[in-house]
Amino acid sequence: MSRHTQLRQRILNGRSDANIRFNDLCALLKRLGFTERIRGSHHIFRKEGVAERLNLQRDGSHAKSYQVRQVRQVILNYKLEED
Repeated sequence: MSRHTQLRQRILNGRSDANIRFNDLCALLKRLGFTERIRGSHHIFRKEGVAERLNLQRDGSHAKSYQVRQVRQVILNYKLEED
């Protein structure tokens, strides 16, 4: 199983939201077809066909846990798979 697949499973599992590394989460979103725009400390991800914009910020080297939950909801709602 690839590293991105394992990360996706950890996010969908929902038991370690505070332990997801920010750079890994950004890389996963790019693999899912999102485009990234950076405005200061905000990393904004968009994808055609997905109404929500994902606005991520660092919390040290990790992603903020509530933003990991938002990513999980988008993956589940749109049934996103890696491109």
